[in-house]
Amino acid sequence: MLKKRGGFSLLCVLVAFSFALVMGCAQPPTEEMAKADKAIADAKTKEANLYASDALKKAEDVFKKAKEQVAAKQYKEAKQAAIDTAALAQQAIAAVEAGKAKMREDAAKMAADVDKALDELKTDVAMAIKKKLPVPQEEVQAAIGKWGVGLATLKDKLQGDKVSEAFGELKAMMTAIGAKKEEIAKLVASAPAAPEKKKIK
Repeated sequence: MLKKRGGFSLLCVLVAFSFALVMGCAQPPTEEMAKADKAIADAKTKEANLYASDALKKAEDVFKKAKEQVAAKQYKEAKQAAIDTAALAQQAIAAVEAGKAKMREDAAKMAADVDKALDELKTDVAMAIKKKLPVPQEEVQAAIGKWGVGLATLKDKLQGDKVSEAFGELKAMMTAIGAKKEEIAKLVASAPAAPEKKKIK
């Protein structure tokens, strides 16, 4: 009789333990999700969105999947996805300095290209004026002067922390200068050719 009672008690304990285990596994991974969310926020604070955007996007994509799994009550999978998210966010943070250095290098090359494009534009404008073409001289020269000052400012920015901002402004400047060069080139191309001088026999 005691054996039966003992066996029954043991069975009850095992069932209760199994039930508790199942219930424990069925809980949403709240702590892991919170850590993952914070890890992504920390990565953005450290400018991973500017200098390690690809790595950060991977973390955000995995976190989005984790949220979907929580909604679908796939808590085990969601927990692992949240853990992976935090790890990927840390990788993004680690890649920030290298990304910033690469962007600074690319921006420095672009600044040199802008400098060259400005010199070419000045030459094109001078040629158009020499040919007495209807060039808006004051407007173009004011733009060239503005770009020259802006370029010097952006070169200073590249030496500081605003590398991404300088890179974006350099791209916009290069586009604007290119458009002005094209405008002057069309003006020169549409100009009538100078009449040939008759040879004196």
